[in-house]
Amino acid sequence: MSTQAPHLTATQERSLRDIFPGDSLLLTPEQTLIFATDAGRRMGTPLAVVRPTTEAQVVELLRLAQAERLPVYARGRASNQVGACVPDRPGIVVSLLHMNRILDIADDDFVAEVEPGVVTSDLQRAVEARGLFYPPDPASIDISTIGGNVATCAGGMRALKYGVTREYVLGLTAVLPGGRVLHTGGRCHKNVVGLDLTRLFVGSEGTLGIVTRITLKLLPLPQATATLLAGFGSMEAAMHGVRRIFRAGILPVALEFLSPEVLDCVARRQTPPWPDSVRGALLIRLDGSRESLPLEVRRMHDALHSPGNAADATPGNEPPVWSAHGVGRDEEEPLWAMRRGISPSSYLVRPNKIGEDIAVPRGRLLDALTGIRAIAQAHDLPILTYGHVGDGNIHVNIMYDGADPSETTRADAATVEVMRLVRSMDGTLSGEHGVGMAKKEFLHLQLSPLETELMRQVKHAFDPLGIMNPDKAY
Repeated sequence: MSTQAPHLTATQERSLRDIFPGDSLLLTPEQTLIFATDAGRRMGTPLAVVRPTTEAQVVELLRLAQAERLPVYARGRASNQVGACVPDRPGIVVSLLHMNRILDIADDDFVAEVEPGVVTSDLQRAVEARGLFYPPDPASIDISTIGGNVATCAGGMRALKYGVTREYVLGLTAVLPGGRVLHTGGRCHKNVVGLDLTRLFVGSEGTLGIVTRITLKLLPLPQATATLLAGFGSMEAAMHGVRRIFRAGILPVALEFLSPEVLDCVARRQTPPWPDSVRGALLIRLDGSRESLPLEVRRMHDALHSPGNAADATPGNEPPVWSAHGVGRDEEEPLWAMRRGISPSSYLVRPNKIGEDIAVPRGRLLDALTGIRAIAQAHDLPILTYGHVGDGNIHVNIMYDGADPSETTRADAATVEVMRLVRSMDGTLSGEHGVGMAKKEFLHLQLSPLETELMRQVKHAFDPLGIMNPDKAY
């Protein structure tokens, strides 16, 4: 049996050199190594990495890939956590970072047109300079690209009020296997003609084609923002605080939860502003006009400190024991810096983690958090829970030492139990990270055989030979 590593044929390599001259084609192991993985740390095998600057190059590539049956993996900054762009089967990795132009910002249409390699925060700054607003804000906003956000239907902290990426993609251009070019949607904010192929691409994880142009909806930029950090005496009290916010009829821009374990984790990295009595916290952002925002801040304060009604008279239903707030970017940023510091701080607990992003119906949040804490105790492992509780979306970081086989085994077992717990509550295996390689083994817990078969038939219509990001998502 041959043990020769997979490689391109001489003819395939010549064809790629014709399409991608100079350093737009990478072939050596040293050049391609970084393109073999993503933030989830799974590894694959790039046969080559190509870096197109034009749609015409993508068309020629997918003609070649179809003819040669070469797997193709589109990639932005690879900030995803689930192996969604890892070349699990040896193939061609397509880095779209050189297609990074903002093509148009239309003030009257409230629309932007971009190439897929535009960094999300760069687009936001460009539109905000013109009084416009692009709301999606994944945690990787300063490095992730719009194309990657579209491929994964990225969410973020502002999704509670403004929705996720799919709500802002009005149209796109995509190159399909064989070099066919598809144009979907347009610049209209309402469009109900035909099946919604645009939304089909959003969240498809690169399994249907390569997106080369994206038309995005913009909103007016809010005049002002404010942030509140409310510390509670227990996790249960914080969850009751969430209930009081919504019962008061308030819809924050963002509503984030920090568990006791996360508060302790953050305290390892920096001196926290809250006292030791805080054992659960809510981080809340509001926005609006300069005149109305102070009233909304007061309304939020009153809701958090309200005694509630008789139905709320349960143990743990206490108001915050500590709070802080800031108005405007300079005052708010230190509060949000603590939230963004959770992930790097987690590695002070253990050197390895399994990062899940489950979601449950909002009314089951406390049940889910309590169940996850029980799983942590049963497996004698730290599990950090935090995230977008306004959406019912909880990040679950199962921390373990990969050098300890026993901890690795227990971490894997805890992951299975978390997934089964979530499904028992009619929750979802992923609220925003997607499936990729990491969650495919659990899909049977959520998708019926009929759903899976229909998804595969849809993929076959776009990609009959199965060359686009094979073996991912469904």
